[in-house]
Amino acid sequence: MDNLEKQLICPICLEMFTKPVVILPCQHNLCRKCANDVFQASNPYLPTRGGSLTSGGRFRCPSCRHEVVLDRHGVYGLQRNLLVENIIDMFKQESSSKPAPERKEGMPMCDVHEEEKINIYCVTHGVPTCSMCKVFGAHKDCEVAPITSIYQTKKTELSDGIAMMVGNNDRMQGIISQLEEACRAIEENGRRQKTLVCEKFDLLYSVLEAKKREMSQKVTAEQEEKVNYIRGLTRKYGDHLEESCKMVELGIQTMEEPEMALFLQNTKPLLKKLAEASSTAHLDKVERGYENMDHYTVDFNKEGKALRKDEDEDEEDEDGEAGTEEGEGAQTVSGGSAVTAASVEPPATQQSSSSPSAAKSAAST
Repeated sequence: MDNLEKQLICPICLEMFTKPVVILPCQHNLCRKCANDVFQASNPYLPTRGGSLTSGGRFRCPSCRHEVVLDRHGVYGLQRNLLVENIIDMFKQESSSKPAPERKEGMPMCDVHEEEKINIYCVTHGVPTCSMCKVFGAHKDCEVAPITSIYQTKKTELSDGIAMMVGNNDRMQGIISQLEEACRAIEENGRRQKTLVCEKFDLLYSVLEAKKREMSQKVTAEQEEKVNYIRGLTRKYGDHLEESCKMVELGIQTMEEPEMALFLQNTKPLLKKLAEASSTAHLDKVERGYENMDHYTVDFNKEGKALRKDEDEDEEDEDGEAGTEEGEGAQTVSGGSAVTAASVEPPATQQSSSSPSAAKSAAST
């Protein structure tokens, strides 16, 4: 069969003869179309009238260089070689009875009709299929469309989804930068506020040393809790950004898929994943002012005045007042003018934006 196929190759197009096949006077065969191309190339200035020749022409056989003289009918005046045409038909019939060659990965075939290529798109079910499925198969009552039009629509939709994802990634990168800046601000504000608190407490160190340590620990605890919360949120945004970048890369790879049917098979789940990845509703947002730590303040003016007044009194009264002032000082630090409930307790906006444990800690403070 291989040797026979070599004998059925046209010397012009180098492919199997295409009917009708004409035989030249030298007994060589050509496709009529190829013979006409050679004839036209050999007689470029041959006069024509109404698209037909007015006189004959000549050309040389491409196999033996024998000169072929034609009448006014041109190559249409050459005799057809019906024997070669019949041999071609038998060869093709014999070739079709052989086992089907292995499929190429880039040309998906129908799962039901294995010999049919996927060439249409079922709009009803949203899947590519073959023409036989539309005529006889599961999609005969469905609405279908040319695969080329759906290919362009889905490709545009995927392109828009990728563009939206890239924009979301840029916004998330900006949010991450803001979160990192907020983390640094919280650390700096926490250190500064802790220093101020310590300076205030040093004025009454001998009396309020325990309270100073307690309040310092609370500032540190809230600082660490807020920093940990911000860092955890940063990691979440970073993970979401990484996932989005992977989706963008997958989308770009899918965009480069040249086969329309295979592209459409992968587009539907990919678009769904893109829509899910573009949503940031599940990620917490840090409200403005969350990084502030200045709700921890200390004011000992009242206690200072009381202590200076006590120094002018006699020793006996001073001893009595000392016990009273110690109780008042403890009460003031816990909820009085030294550290008021309003100054210690975080604002409502920060309580709502911080984690539950941070809000509970601030409320207890």
